[in-house]
Amino acid sequence: MAKNVRTMDCRPDDVFRVLSNAWLYPAWVVGASRMRDVDATWPQPGAELHHSVGVWPFLLDDTTVVEEWSPPNRMVMRARGWPIGEARVTLRVRSYGGGTMVRIDEEPVSGPATLVPSLVTTPMLRWRNSETLHRLAYLAEGGAV
Repeated sequence: MAKNVRTMDCRPDDVFRVLSNAWLYPAWVVGASRMRDVDATWPQPGAELHHSVGVWPFLLDDTTVVEEWSPPNRMVMRARGWPIGEARVTLRVRSYGGGTMVRIDEEPVSGPATLVPSLVTTPMLRWRNSETLHRLAYLAEGGAV
C-alpha cells in the first residue's frame, strides 16, 4: 500500500468541497484526463464518476465509485483503471495546526496490478500520489468549487 501525507493551508471543509465536485477530478488526480459524466448522487456511497485515463489518442474510459463519504474526515473510492485493475483510495483529512493534514492511501485490489510485487507498485504510486496531493492542495487552498 502506498501512503502519502501533505499539510495544506486550508480547512478540512475546503478539501471536502473539492472532493464533492466530481468535475474537478481530472484537475487533481494524476492520470485522469477528462470527465465524461457524473452521477447526480455524487459523492454519496455508490455514486460513480465516469472519466478517461491516459493521453490522447490513447485514452481508456473508466469509472470511480464512492465507497465511503464521511466529511470532513474521510472518503474512500474504488478507482478503476482497466486493463491495469482497480485500486482502493482512502483520503483521511484532519485539522493540523492552523491548517489541514491530508493522507492518501492507495492499494491495488483487483486485476493484474495485484500480481505485481509491492516493491514495484508502491514507489510508483507514492510518486504519483505526491503530485495528486500537490494538485489537491492548489484547489483546496485556492477555494476551487
